[in-house]
Amino acid sequence: MDSRILLSYLLPLTFYVNAHLTSAAAADAASVEVPPKHLPPPTQSEPLEVTVDDKSDTSVTITWRPPKTIPANSGLDGYTVEITKEGTEDWKVANEDLTVSCRYVIKNQTTGDRLLIRVVAVNPGGRSPPATIADPVLVKEVGARPKVRLPRFLRQRYVKKVGEKINLVIPYSGKPKPVVSWLKDGQPLDSKRANIRTSDRDSILFIRQAERGDSGSYEMCVKVDDFEDKAAIIIQIIELPGPPASIKIVDVWGFNVALEWTVPKDNGNTEITGYTVQKADKKTGDWFNILEHYTRLNATISDLIMGNTYTFRIFAENKCGLSDECAMTKGEATIVKEVIDYKPTPFVEHDFTEAPKFTTVLNDRSTTVGYSTKLLCSVRGCPKPKIMWMKNKMILNNMDNPKYRMISTGGICTLEIRKPGPYDGGEYVCRAENTLGKVDTGCKLEVKSKLLW
Repeated sequence: MDSRILLSYLLPLTFYVNAHLTSAAAADAASVEVPPKHLPPPTQSEPLEVTVDDKSDTSVTITWRPPKTIPANSGLDGYTVEITKEGTEDWKVANEDLTVSCRYVIKNQTTGDRLLIRVVAVNPGGRSPPATIADPVLVKEVGARPKVRLPRFLRQRYVKKVGEKINLVIPYSGKPKPVVSWLKDGQPLDSKRANIRTSDRDSILFIRQAERGDSGSYEMCVKVDDFEDKAAIIIQIIELPGPPASIKIVDVWGFNVALEWTVPKDNGNTEITGYTVQKADKKTGDWFNILEHYTRLNATISDLIMGNTYTFRIFAENKCGLSDECAMTKGEATIVKEVIDYKPTPFVEHDFTEAPKFTTVLNDRSTTVGYSTKLLCSVRGCPKPKIMWMKNKMILNNMDNPKYRMISTGGICTLEIRKPGPYDGGEYVCRAENTLGKVDTGCKLEVKSKLLW
């Protein structure tokens, strides 16, 4: 085909394609919103607590904490560590790429150089203010890190009494020899009150006579180059407490007195562990302990003597002992004698009269010829009943017939039949009778013959 003819076909097609592409691109551009121009996110605050963690002859390892304020819409990209030699302002970046860790090792340094080090937090909004280590860091390996070896008994509150001597020996270690310093409540020690003696191995805190003002938090610090270790000691100097601030008699009734008092104004620099309450009779004036190691601020004193007048006093107590002074009641408590009009209850004699009554009745029995047997029963009544025995409705009299023996002792009635014969069987009755009535109980006695083998 001729090239001119081919060109004539291709040109219209090219124009058609370009037109469609142009219109499509315009539609896409129209459908996409142009983002508004935003201001940079707010800058975060500086990193916190930049410190030297370790070092050698050619490197320094530092650590820090994240900034206190980090913008929520942008976050944090990382940190930049910058260094310069002491005496210059030529700050150089130590890390080529941002580090997200809060620890970084600065390598390839010259032994003996003194470096100024700072850390900057970075996010899309820019750089934070730098956080700089206050003192220049000497690039030199530490022989041994400083360490305070606080004795176990000093890891809790150390308590001494006023006037006692304080001599605390605290070992430490470090190479080269650490620099030792002491503080009390964040301030330098008063050399008039406390002496410090430091050797190559330990440091001694010495106070000749302790006073209340020597109480506080003592801090010992040992430092080697940029490394240090601290130990805090809490010293408490105590003494006897003062007396209770006040005491009063609240109420008096019967043989009892109610007391109330308030805590001492001076507790001796330690807690009050209890109170001792004493009483004195006005007649004798002698003091006696009523309560000891008592922990409440009120008490009821009982078992006082009627007609006596009492005075009370109270001592406060802490770890050192009882207070030298006491609080005493201003008034007195008198136990008044009460007049009692006693009217005895009239005595009414009890009527114990009772008709006879068998508490144990006779039971049927059997016996063998020639073997003595007994019939038993028991009776009660008032006046004492008269006892009568009958056989087959005939009254028995042991005076007429020695075969029968009748005994009545303590309400127990016994009829003994001595060596009964075949004709001694039958119905036996025991009768009890007094002025209020009479009552009978009976049984049957069977007398068996001997067996002949």
